Amino acid sequence: MNKTSTSMQHPDHSDGKELLPLSPRAFDSSLDPLGRLLPSGERPKRTGADYRALWKTAIHQQILLLRMEKENQRLEASRDELHIRKMKLNYQEVGQCSKDAQALWERKLTAPGRTTVPQDKEEIYRALCQGVPKSRRGEVWLLLSHQHRLRHRLPQRQQAPDTTYHDLLKQLTAQQHAILVDLGRTFPTHQYFSAQLGAGQLSLYNLLKAYSLLDTEVGYCQGISFVAGVLLLHMSEEQAFDMLKYLMYDLGIRQQYRPDMVSLQIQMYQLSRLLHDYHRELYNHFEEHEISPSLYAAPWFLTLFASQFPLNFVSRIFDFVFVQGTGVIFKVALCLLSSHEGEIVECDSFESIVDYLKTTLPALTLTQMEQTIAKVMEMDITKQLHAYEVEYHVLQDEMLDAGPLPDDSDRLDKLEKTNVQLKKQNMDLLEKLQAARQKIQTLETSVENFLSRESKMKHMIRSLEQERAAYQKTIERMRSCLPPDALTDVEMTQIKTGPNGKAKNAAKKP
Repeated sequence: MNKTSTSMQHPDHSDGKELLPLSPRAFDSSLDPLGRLLPSGERPKRTGADYRALWKTAIHQQILLLRMEKENQRLEASRDELHIRKMKLNYQEVGQCSKDAQALWERKLTAPGRTTVPQDKEEIYRALCQGVPKSRRGEVWLLLSHQHRLRHRLPQRQQAPDTTYHDLLKQLTAQQHAILVDLGRTFPTHQYFSAQLGAGQLSLYNLLKAYSLLDTEVGYCQGISFVAGVLLLHMSEEQAFDMLKYLMYDLGIRQQYRPDMVSLQIQMYQLSRLLHDYHRELYNHFEEHEISPSLYAAPWFLTLFASQFPLNFVSRIFDFVFVQGTGVIFKVALCLLSSHEGEIVECDSFESIVDYLKTTLPALTLTQMEQTIAKVMEMDITKQLHAYEVEYHVLQDEMLDAGPLPDDSDRLDKLEKTNVQLKKQNMDLLEKLQAARQKIQTLETSVENFLSRESKMKHMIRSLEQERAAYQKTIERMRSCLPPDALTDVEMTQIKTGPNGKAKNAAKKP
């Protein structure tokens, strides 16, 4: 712009069709602002200021176009975000959240200092019992975590490392294969996670990878993917990562995922003792068929019920887990087992009981979900759980102090090996039993199809016989109405055109 172009140095030889330097198109006299002010036939001589003005106008228009394009992209991204959010929260609420409860949560979520000033704990719990709007559930969980951290500060050695989420994503994890294998198994029927390597699975992979690098002791364990998936459905990746750290470290859930799984064994013992003390008939029924809590309740604790139960029920459970921790899992498990105690006791075999607990029991209706949550809100088993945990440690110490006798060590090893073999045989037999049941079901379906076809054929035969009888009656009535001469002609026609060329009515000749 500082140097004069060739056309500027020689204006007499300039051509209106000549392209300007870096100009997107040739000069158009209709766009010349000076041409409108002069009489026709007179052509203005352009100066450097004129060309600079034209270039400024072109640059301003280009900037405006870029801004409009960015705004269109932002609007499209906003529409996509709304669509994804609607897809994530595609479930029916358990218990309708009243307008008063919604207004209360709105005030708490917009209150100044909500992340730095402790709020009334009892008021928050009452609001939680009244319901949580699913559109604000992620924000409510963030608020509950901030309030818990304000009241309960973990010792430095128990806190999670300070590595940021983005720094963890830049690293490589040794758990990559296990994470990738479980991506397709996590909420396989949910639209957000069902697409292979779609947005949901990629976000889930990032979250699980980051946590496996953050918590090297736990790494990745089956069950964490469902917990992470529920968090991702209600918030962004970074927020979900912070909430996963809160659940694992602040609430201590990571103890049940440690390699020794001692915490999970304690939980199974506590659940068994709860059944023994409060539902003795159900406990005796389980003992009679050798069904331990680890057969059916381990997935409940490892996935916080997310692997088997409906998402709306699981989200409501998470509301209380963020306040009360793992104690809620015991209360929900106890309520579910007690409400289905009659049906479970009627099952008279190992296979039927396990099948009922894994398939029938999780298929809850909305009314059953609401009743279960209502019982959970009224139940308090904190003292019992603490007593059972102490009892478990005392029993373990007594067993360690006693120890096996030296002469019985070989016998104990043999028994353990035999037990392992029997368990393997039991699993093989269960697989064969399932295959046989599937085959029987297929055969029963085939038999039902054959019976249905036979019934249809019988019905068709009856219809044809009725139709034939009706035709015969019609023929008889028509014969009775015909005069004798016409009847003779009809019979002669039947003789000539009878089936297979045979005269059936020859005997009726006059």
